[in-house]
Amino acid sequence: MKLSTFRRAAIGLATCAALSAMSCASAATFTWSSGTDALSMDPHSTNHSFSNAFVSNIYESLVRFNDKLQIEPSLATSWKLVSPTVWRYTLRQGVKFHNGESFDADDVVFSWQRVNTPGSLVKGNLSDLKDVRKVDAYTVDVETNAPLPTLNNEMVQLLIMDKGWAEQNRAVEASDLGRQKENFANRNANGTGPFKLVSREVDTRTALSAYPGWWDKPKHNLTEVLFTPIKSDATRTSSLISGGIDASISVPLQDVPRLKSNPALDVVQGPELRTIFMGMDQSRDELLYSDVKGKNPFKDLRVRKAVYQAIDVEALKRSVMRGASWPAGNLLSPYLNGSPVALNKRLLPFSPDASRALLKEAGYPNGFTVGLQCPNDRYVYDEALCLAMSSMLAKVGIKTNLMIEPTSKWSVRLNAADVSLYMVGHAGLPMADVYGLLKDVVATRTGKEGSLNAGKYSNPKFDAYLPQIASEIDPAKRARLVEEAVAIERDDVSHVPLHQQPVTWAARKGITLAQAPDNQMRLWLVNVNGK
Repeated sequence: MKLSTFRRAAIGLATCAALSAMSCASAATFTWSSGTDALSMDPHSTNHSFSNAFVSNIYESLVRFNDKLQIEPSLATSWKLVSPTVWRYTLRQGVKFHNGESFDADDVVFSWQRVNTPGSLVKGNLSDLKDVRKVDAYTVDVETNAPLPTLNNEMVQLLIMDKGWAEQNRAVEASDLGRQKENFANRNANGTGPFKLVSREVDTRTALSAYPGWWDKPKHNLTEVLFTPIKSDATRTSSLISGGIDASISVPLQDVPRLKSNPALDVVQGPELRTIFMGMDQSRDELLYSDVKGKNPFKDLRVRKAVYQAIDVEALKRSVMRGASWPAGNLLSPYLNGSPVALNKRLLPFSPDASRALLKEAGYPNGFTVGLQCPNDRYVYDEALCLAMSSMLAKVGIKTNLMIEPTSKWSVRLNAADVSLYMVGHAGLPMADVYGLLKDVVATRTGKEGSLNAGKYSNPKFDAYLPQIASEIDPAKRARLVEEAVAIERDDVSHVPLHQQPVTWAARKGITLAQAPDNQMRLWLVNVNGK
């Protein structure tokens, strides 16, 4: 049920009256859309980038990224290294949760414990942390498993919940979406962030209001935020043009010329940190979805190379992405901190003849059939990309049974490793560092690492580099370690890199958006004028 006009006005007036940093005349309602909804309001239950970004407007960590992806203080005012593996954070005093309860060290320790409950998928982003301990009411020590110069990059994902609220509402453990075990925190929220959750209608509308008790000085002029997920590209664009929404962060590339020619709209576009790639089940002795019985073709390097050389990334750029993509030489975007730019070139050339020869050599002269798992509302032209790649693979003898589904189902499939050949993407977030992607995508899958390594690729030589990359303070030495680790992964063809996709936003003129390569809508930086 939509918010009534009366209720919306009441929310706006009440919030505006409490926001001393702005006048009621300048305050505004902001309506925006994306092609997908947040999977949960629980800040610890998912490792889904859009969900993590959305709830970061409600919940906060000790530190945060600004729109330049630089670390800023948030619920901590300062930090220092007290030993090679212990960081001490001084917490911000006077902070209140949305329900009026005070924030202190107990909430930080509780949130750390909650991150490590069975349903949490955020734990993989924080696997380098060993413990979080209370020193006093406004001081905590964070201990890492080894020296960790990028700790603050990881701490961005430790979003803080109110211990008392979670206990009162029986939400002391993270919602387990994989097992469809929800709790109160899945559809309700109580953070310290700039916006409060007003109402939540899954896949329909989520309403937020500006939190008048926020500790920071608002740079936005919003009183109310209405988010409406619109899966249909055509409907989303039409809604933007007609004024049904103020902004979209999922602009179809085919609509960019049309939107740019509209004098009432502005289009903002730039490269995203995210690399789109294909993964393969390299763990099972027999694939779940294939006509090959008794063995797994993807355990053979020759077959993985055949898949690589069957995919024409330039054709994907030209025919599917309308020229707005950056073909990838490895899994790491060159815009990601620590990326080995010298290795951003294709390992093998596009060559259907070479693919067919490799398949024949591997014992598949007539190819084989395999299921291809893809989302249809997660990435830019994700379904079209899978259709195009299916055609390319068919030309070398690899016939695919397309298994295309919404993100809500596809993400559960990935978490359960219920895949054979699949498409996925990763932006190196929330760390915005190469280590985050390598740990999530390439590392051997355990309870804390390899959370997006659904194909369960595993190489102990590669794994041995991860703790070194994590702990090396010298930039030159760290860069060399990253290059050597990526070289191992590339030679193994652990995955097939495709491209970096664009970040394309559009908004009504007079709206200021702070776009960043992580594609995160930071509502606390949005200004709406002239409405």
